[in-house]
Amino acid sequence: MNICVIGAGYVGLTTAAVLAELGHEVCCIDKDQNKITELNNGKIPIYEPGLSEFIAKNTNRLSFNTNLEEGVKKASIIFICVGTPSLADGKTNLSYVDAVINEIAPCIHSYKTIITKSTVPIGTNEQIYEKLLAKKISPELFNIVSNPEFLREGSAIYDMLHPDKIVVGLRQDDTQSLPIIQEMYSRIQAPYIVTSLNGAEMIKYASNAFLATKISFINEIARICEAFHIDVNDVSKGIGLDPRIGPHFLQAGLGYGGSCFPKDVKSLEQIALSKQIHPLILQAIQTVNDTQIDVYIHKLKTLFPDLHTKKIAVLGIAFKPNTDDTRDSPAERLISRLSQLTCDVCAYDPKAKLSRDQHHVRQVNSLDEAIKGADCVVIATDWDEFKQLDWAEMKKQMNGTIIVDGRNCLNRKEIEQCGLRYVGVGRG
Repeated sequence: MNICVIGAGYVGLTTAAVLAELGHEVCCIDKDQNKITELNNGKIPIYEPGLSEFIAKNTNRLSFNTNLEEGVKKASIIFICVGTPSLADGKTNLSYVDAVINEIAPCIHSYKTIITKSTVPIGTNEQIYEKLLAKKISPELFNIVSNPEFLREGSAIYDMLHPDKIVVGLRQDDTQSLPIIQEMYSRIQAPYIVTSLNGAEMIKYASNAFLATKISFINEIARICEAFHIDVNDVSKGIGLDPRIGPHFLQAGLGYGGSCFPKDVKSLEQIALSKQIHPLILQAIQTVNDTQIDVYIHKLKTLFPDLHTKKIAVLGIAFKPNTDDTRDSPAERLISRLSQLTCDVCAYDPKAKLSRDQHHVRQVNSLDEAIKGADCVVIATDWDEFKQLDWAEMKKQMNGTIIVDGRNCLNRKEIEQCGLRYVGVGRG
């Protein structure tokens, strides 16, 4: 198939690379000329394991361009993969999606299957259909499909090739699109959930909201565990073995972040409020997450009454391991709070860079430089290399002895056996 992917961001690049791997001819379009130039020179603007290899492997089928008109005219399938960030009030900014619709409309002269991958509020795809009709595009020339992505940063290539489901939202009278989607994904084995356009949009929001719920739930349980000297990791294992609950997303820590959960939970809240529904659980999820950094700051202030005089090494800047994405990163939120307290903060991450300069904060290029002379080391992102540190060597390089496990991912006994003091949340 001949496919045009609009948007060379995280979702767009992953989608384009995998579709090319599946044997399709793919043109990925983006307005950012610098980004397109870099991609054509083999430089990938984001870190995602396996992505650069897939792009390099499929250069004969995958191209990058800024010419949207050319890409749309040539393709029979168009993917919309542009950003849908939050507005100040928590609603979704659809300006990038609207811009795509305005630009592709004059280019539709033969039949197109227009697939929305971007996460959009309920009703958006129906609105896209109506907008194209209002632009005098014949309904015989296009169909709109909602095909949301469920990719985890750090394992996006695997997730797209081995999904647990393929969600396809269709208009009620659309009998053409499902066979096209099934042919396009014919080499991917997964059950199909076929629903309405609104239904597909809701599945995406509900999925992310539920995962965020599990994270905030276990963080609140961790606070209660701490009050009763209980190890929350035991609780996570105990409830996670129940098949009705499952073990995933039950790791207490600094809270959730990234490009999806924060904005999608906010957006779903606003969608509910627009229908006079008061979403108590969605609001509680955000309240717990927004105050989770406070828990760690309180611990540090208790450990160090003179915290402002201390050197704090923060290991991790990305919102999760195996990515360089710092959007809404809990690690960066913690660093910002420490900066406000005038601590001497030394940050290190294997891939990510600080998104902005802050007073009293330095990013260094090596682990040794970060921990040398530190009064306290905070694990803020659970990269494998941080979970496998030589704690005896760490103790030699540090000035203090405090290890704050901001992801509850470390072996407490190993740390304490080396003469260091382990501090988690809800660890008994």
